Amino acid sequence: MQDKTILVVDDDPHIRDVICFALQKASYRSEVAADGKEAIDKVVLCNPALIVLDIGLPEMDGLDVCRHLRRTTDVPILFLSARDDEIDRIVGLELGADDYVTKPFSPRELIARVGAILKRYGATVTEVPEEDPVLQHGSLSLNKAQRQVLAGKAPVSLTAIEFDILAALLARPKIVFTRDQILQQAYRDNIHVSDRTIDSHIRNIRAKLGGAGCGDAIETVHGVGFRLGPCQAGGG
Repeated sequence: MQDKTILVVDDDPHIRDVICFALQKASYRSEVAADGKEAIDKVVLCNPALIVLDIGLPEMDGLDVCRHLRRTTDVPILFLSARDDEIDRIVGLELGADDYVTKPFSPRELIARVGAILKRYGATVTEVPEEDPVLQHGSLSLNKAQRQVLAGKAPVSLTAIEFDILAALLARPKIVFTRDQILQQAYRDNIHVSDRTIDSHIRNIRAKLGGAGCGDAIETVHGVGFRLGPCQAGGG
């Protein structure tokens, strides 16, 4: 049995059962919550390794739950939504979610995404950097071993996938990355992700770095993709 507990939050008991059964087959433990308030309480009680969180919860929806949790914890969050709404996806990712699955979903795909997220978050425990764990460019530095990003002296809190995207750009600062290349770097488990999801992650990274005084860290090369910018303190 894997020593990881997944919190499943959905108001539909059938969906909770389907997800928990799939998690059990993949050797994960699971806890459940039927609404947002119960979810917040369960996070404190069971300290989950990941939360599968439905957006369309009654009273306190999943976006509000995510917003509340991000004040105190960086626990990875995988959103579920009954509709493929780009606004929901963008808002969810910008609030700090790690991934997004639309209902109806394949339990096998859901488990693959859970595994991919946990692998990224567990990299610091299971992997030893082979060389130069610190990447630097301008006022920006990224420590792969500690999973830490600094803009000047200001720490920047990124989700695991945002960290991997920024690390890819920093590792090859003169290269223009296409969206497909970013997908290959950030989603190494061959999971299908739309270009718009990558754009949302880039937008989120820019906002976080900009808030730390490094707003010029990522440049858009129209028609191609993205590259690392000057990363000068105070750049906008």
